[in-house]
Amino acid sequence: MAVDPGTAKIIAQVAAKIATDEQARKRILLLVLAPVITFLLLIAMILQILTAPFQLLGNLFKSSELPYVTEMRADFGFTQLLQEADDGYRESLGQQYEGVILKSGETEVVYYNQMDSRWANTLYGTSDTIGVAGCGPTSLSMVVSTLSGQTVDPISMADWAYQNGYYAEGNGSYHSLIPEGGKHFGLQVEGSSAKEAQKIVDALASGKLVIAIMGKGHFTSSGHFIVLRGVTEEGKILVADPASKKRSEQEWDLDIFLKEARQHAAAGGPFWIFSKQGVNP
Repeated sequence: MAVDPGTAKIIAQVAAKIATDEQARKRILLLVLAPVITFLLLIAMILQILTAPFQLLGNLFKSSELPYVTEMRADFGFTQLLQEADDGYRESLGQQYEGVILKSGETEVVYYNQMDSRWANTLYGTSDTIGVAGCGPTSLSMVVSTLSGQTVDPISMADWAYQNGYYAEGNGSYHSLIPEGGKHFGLQVEGSSAKEAQKIVDALASGKLVIAIMGKGHFTSSGHFIVLRGVTEEGKILVADPASKKRSEQEWDLDIFLKEARQHAAAGGPFWIFSKQGVNP
């Protein structure tokens, strides 16, 4: 059926208007969605940086440059992974330390080992185990179980740390786990720097406990939380090392801790002094 020119012109005008309106709607939709999408991408990027900053850096570098990223990550204390080549790993693998109490310091300390066969293979977080990455929760469980009057083993502490955001995937624990975890379980906590040696010694001499984040050296090849539990009459430091009972039975020079403690520790570290409620920190 033929369409007269006038009708054809009207139909063409209607079609053009519909097409124009459709394009306008699309432009308006894009204008509305663009800032929303940008905002969501920004939030996702911020969360990625906060939760796994050095993993993000690693993705930006070539394979030949990754060792520098790994070194940076270790230097800033985000890596606390027990390696199979470490002395503590070989010493503690397959062992059980139930009922062990370290008695040689001012305070008798409930000893836990992260490689204890009762929990070494228990997940810490989503991809690590207590045995490999749990020195933070294990050290904190020793201090809390010793000073607070309640027993909190490494499984319970690791679960609490994960549920409350202190687990750093692929690296261990955020440093904030130590002071904030101590306060949550009813203890008084005070941070201390490596320049405050006498403050640390006085705290140990009075029966308080200290958690330290150590860098590469006598206690770790990367990073490692340990407990300082006392000082001898000769000024030697006693420890409770969650990766090694052998090291926990030795006496150590104070200078080792002052030199090897993590220089870039966060959350008031690299030393945190713990005491019972009502005792001056």
